[in-house]
Amino acid sequence: MNEIIQAMEGRRSIRKFKAEMPARKDLEQIIEAGLYAASGKGKQAVITVAVTDRKVRDRLSAANCRIGGWPEGFDPFYGAPAILIVLADKNWPTHVYDGSLVLGNMMLAAHSLGLGSIWIHRAKEEFETQEWQQLLADLGVEGEWEGIGHCAVGYADGEIPEAAERKESRVFWVE
Repeated sequence: MNEIIQAMEGRRSIRKFKAEMPARKDLEQIIEAGLYAASGKGKQAVITVAVTDRKVRDRLSAANCRIGGWPEGFDPFYGAPAILIVLADKNWPTHVYDGSLVLGNMMLAAHSLGLGSIWIHRAKEEFETQEWQQLLADLGVEGEWEGIGHCAVGYADGEIPEAAERKESRVFWVE
């Protein structure tokens, strides 16, 4: 079987990570895979903010937890040490789709490198707040950006989950 299709069939969302930070070269490869995602009219109107600083990561987790309505102390990133935040230009009509493709590429790349990942929502709500808009400003990011999602990345702590049975009646042919 083709190795890309094999990766697509083998990748799973990981909900328990080891504290060990992945190698920077691996994170760079994951981010680069995201840069090669398809985008509407080739605009490439998506950016990634790589968070490996533990204090910033924990602040982001706390913000995500508040937005999600969980009890204080819950980690919506499941202990993943690296968070790759995908944001897209609010003014580009395909921004949500383009950002989603970036996240998909990054999760497949993480899997191919032996790392676990999971897509975590609520980046949109986070980056509507002054605190996280200020982070973008501090990084020199200009423009209006919408948070599409977080790719939480790290080493899986435990067994990789089995694939759920694929539902029937999801493909229709017009021949």
